[in-house]
Amino acid sequence: MAGCAASLSDFLFAYDTPRIVLIRSRKVGLINRGVQLVILTYVIGWVFIWEKGYQEIDSVVSSTTTKVKGVALTNTSDLGLRIWDVADCVIPAQQENSLFVMTNMITTLDQRQGTCAELPSAKTECKSDDDCPFSSSDVHSSGVTTGRCVNYNAHVKTCEVMAWCPVENDLYVPRPALLKATENFTILVKNHIWYPKFNFTKRNVLPNINTSYLNSCNYDAKTNPYCPIFRLGQIVESAGQNFQQMAVKGGIMGIQIKWNCNLDLAASHCLPKYSFRRLDNQDLSHTVSPGYNFRFAKFYKDANGTEIRTLIKAYGIRFDIIVFGKAGKFDIFPTMVNVGSGLALFGVTTVLCDIIVLYFMKKRFYYREKKYKYVEDYEQGLTEASRTE
Repeated sequence: MAGCAASLSDFLFAYDTPRIVLIRSRKVGLINRGVQLVILTYVIGWVFIWEKGYQEIDSVVSSTTTKVKGVALTNTSDLGLRIWDVADCVIPAQQENSLFVMTNMITTLDQRQGTCAELPSAKTECKSDDDCPFSSSDVHSSGVTTGRCVNYNAHVKTCEVMAWCPVENDLYVPRPALLKATENFTILVKNHIWYPKFNFTKRNVLPNINTSYLNSCNYDAKTNPYCPIFRLGQIVESAGQNFQQMAVKGGIMGIQIKWNCNLDLAASHCLPKYSFRRLDNQDLSHTVSPGYNFRFAKFYKDANGTEIRTLIKAYGIRFDIIVFGKAGKFDIFPTMVNVGSGLALFGVTTVLCDIIVLYFMKKRFYYREKKYKYVEDYEQGLTEASRTE
């Protein structure tokens, strides 16, 4: 109990203040200056030079538009000799920060509303009408069953469905891709950026780019790093992929535009940097449902006014345009904050050297005696001295 009271008394009525002790030791002196040098290097080299801690930082706000150019030629038994232009291959015509280019397809021509045999599968094959429920459907069926078992071909019977007939057969994807010539299509990417804090705007079509250059240039990381026109095949190859393989079942590519700008310099130094990568999963051990595809239909009417459609299952590459970056400009507030933080770090030197001197050196007990000095209250000391006399 007395010990607790003494500790409480020391806590309430005692005051400690730093004491400066000069220790003449080469080892401790070198450690002290070494730690100070490391901290100084960190503050100047990393905080101020590399991270530009003297600047106010702002994130980029971006808007992007695209324009695709190119034509492709196909010759198939279903469609014959046909030209495909941008209006056919880019679906839809405009998207926000993205575009889709069709590279392969499965077409089902002249579909009409009616009844026909379902596509053969474990669930749809039958031997008699008893195997086919009436008015049944699921997410994988082409329509609603009629309850009849009919011939799909000379060898197989399937349940009849009310659907768009004939039903689509997508079991076999064309190889090579039908629209493999889209490899040579080009994309013009127009990117406008804005840094709100600094009211700074710029676009990736740089001031020194004129119409004649824009009509003839193609992006190249070494020779034309600021040309905003990209060949589709080059984008895929730059990401380490093979365009013709990717075109068969489709995929997703990322066009990354990085804007890191030092606004303490002239605006001409603020330039975009392009990079490319494939975004969809390419894990060779997990190949379920690979690629990218969707369906759409083109509707028309025959001479009798009957509605007919051509169903297209489109495989292709979606290009996502990802814009990121930051801008910095000198500001006194972050400068003072980082200077103050750097000075505060120098306190670590004293703490570290004190730990070494007081706990690890051979003469630690001697140094402790010099470091710490206990002083009684001056008035209390005078009172006790007078009593002694």
